[in-house]
Amino acid sequence: MARAWWKEAVVYQVYPSSFRDTNRDGWGDVKGIASRVDYLRDLGVDIVWVSPMYKSPHKDMGYDIADYKTIDPRYGTIDDVDELIVELKKRGMKLMMDLVANHTSDEHAWFLESRSSLDNPKRSWYIWKKPRRDKNGNPLPPNNWSQVLGEANSAWTYDSNTDEYFLSLFTPEQPDLNWENPEVRAAIHDVMHFWLQRGASGFRMDVINFISKDQRFPDAEPTLGPNAPYHPGHKYYINGPRMHEYLQEIKVKVLSKHDAITVGEMPEIQDIGEILRTVKSKTGELNMIFIFDIVDIDNQPESPRFTYRNWTAKVLASIITKWQQVMIKHDGWNSVFCENHDNPRSVSRYTDDSDEHRFYGSKLLALMQTTLSGTLFLYQGEELGMRNMPKEWDIETEYKDIQTVNFWKNVQNLYGHDKDYLAYWRANIVKLARDHARTPVQWDDSPNAGFCENGIKPWMRVNDDYQIINAERQMNNQNPDELSVWQFWQRGLQNRKEHADVFIYGEFEPVEVDSESIFAYVRTGRKGGKWLVVLNFSGNVSTWMIPRNLYVNAWVAGSHSKGRVEKSLSGTMELRPWEGVLGECEG
Repeated sequence: MARAWWKEAVVYQVYPSSFRDTNRDGWGDVKGIASRVDYLRDLGVDIVWVSPMYKSPHKDMGYDIADYKTIDPRYGTIDDVDELIVELKKRGMKLMMDLVANHTSDEHAWFLESRSSLDNPKRSWYIWKKPRRDKNGNPLPPNNWSQVLGEANSAWTYDSNTDEYFLSLFTPEQPDLNWENPEVRAAIHDVMHFWLQRGASGFRMDVINFISKDQRFPDAEPTLGPNAPYHPGHKYYINGPRMHEYLQEIKVKVLSKHDAITVGEMPEIQDIGEILRTVKSKTGELNMIFIFDIVDIDNQPESPRFTYRNWTAKVLASIITKWQQVMIKHDGWNSVFCENHDNPRSVSRYTDDSDEHRFYGSKLLALMQTTLSGTLFLYQGEELGMRNMPKEWDIETEYKDIQTVNFWKNVQNLYGHDKDYLAYWRANIVKLARDHARTPVQWDDSPNAGFCENGIKPWMRVNDDYQIINAERQMNNQNPDELSVWQFWQRGLQNRKEHADVFIYGEFEPVEVDSESIFAYVRTGRKGGKWLVVLNFSGNVSTWMIPRNLYVNAWVAGSHSKGRVEKSLSGTMELRPWEGVLGECEG
């Protein structure tokens, strides 16, 4: 397995709206990111990935881009980004941009031209179709595809000026680009060159497997039931017929000219062959993709968004084992992550975020992630063990995400008369909403958690627990018996880099995957070194039998201890609730 800088890098995702505000408007900004580059360097970060900060009307928090080469005024200027790149480079760090190329904003100049007339030269830059008609001649969408961020709504938006519909898979304000048009592809290539030449190190590519559509645009199967007017059309636009062709073109015309990092967001794809075709070392189009199995662990398949299902450590172990072994065996590459801006907080999702257990659960997840093969992605606040918003917060006033807003409106329209149904869906939103990841970063215990000045109203409410969960408190932790979550992440990242041959490039052998609570595996370096990881994914004391063929010399780290862990080196060991331990073994 060939080594590469991007394989060994630690990538830290910044959601700019919520990172740090310096211009006193209640929104995070580029200068706020620049003000914390030393913090990120000290943590162990190599690459800062910033979610979209381009000019945008913010119908979907910047993922509706109105100009790919201009920074939105709420975040600053392009000069601020240039300065951020300079400051990162001074510290041996890099900037990764977020490329949203499946769709633009409906306020982008390209779309304004496209919708202006049927014969405008940019008409074919987007996907326009003539309407169906009802018996009275009223326009109907060309097919029954549903919106990604609002399943009750059509994926098509009617334009009365030209009497046609345009495809808008996510929201009506986000029209899909027509990648069948070579001019569109050339324009996206130009955007990529622009940022790479400016000093960016690469791209996270938003829903990049949506860019090729089945040109028949057939109706989707009625998976949401016979009464639903619209249904997910995933099979007709996910990993579409020309996707690999388009990605290969990007590789040849853009990426081959730069030593760049690329990671594709590719939801709803499970086929191993398709994934390897994308990320295989020598022939793949991208360095890696985000495989969503781990963040879909509690989502019910073939069901509406926010349909929750329970899971156990056995399910988690099967997911991680599968993809660790697939990539190592077939010379692909993994991304390692538990959080991002589209998912709830990991400590709340995978462990117990109560005051009694939250620090241990956060460190359990840190231990797991820092010992898995792949490029590690850390989301802002994850290093602090930031939690989901309190359950009692009101959805209508505190939740801002368009997906949550659309879903809750639909639930109220359908079940407003049924208190039990409303309570059921509310509970699921509280578990799974994307909003949880978007509360402001908690820097200290001052008003607004140091995100913005006292007296300034942040765009989104600061979590109530900021006085006990914040960066300043954790970085200055002097507890002689245990590390804070931040300190544990810092040490884990150091250990990962010191033993890269083991934890980044080494072999992965599962040793406990059948337990409902314990997940254990061995990492072995190609040049020597053998380590055992044992994780208790339960709120109970659990016992586990160390395999006879494993000889543990010492337990060197654990989620409940600051230094070495006092546990049995053979035979039966006992694990406290949400405890993870790392052992150095013979061999």
